[in-house]
Amino acid sequence: MNFFSKNLEYLRKQKGLSRAELSKKLNVNQSTISRWENGDMGVTVDNAYDVANFFNISISDLTGKDITNSKNSFDELELLFDKNKDILTDEDKEYMKFIIEKRKREIDKQLGDE
Repeated sequence: MNFFSKNLEYLRKQKGLSRAELSKKLNVNQSTISRWENGDMGVTVDNAYDVANFFNISISDLTGKDITNSKNSFDELELLFDKNKDILTDEDKEYMKFIIEKRKREIDKQLGDE
């Protein structure tokens, strides 16, 4: 099943973009965005790549699963790791997660002290 249409609309709205704004960023007609979102027109591989790149998501996630469903954790960090899987080692990933979690705890502590 192809989830491209649903996911595209979801991602566009998450970024607060109109169809016109997204069409300019992707260098396609506004009607193309509308037709993609309505499922009236398929997307080319090149366009799917451009959309995935713009939203920093893998093509397989963009087309292969419902990212709007709360049951699927749309984890931007995991997407970043996936996108850079050829250059990040498992040790790099664990260190980055550790630093992020540490900083989150520090922020939570600061907010709790106010």
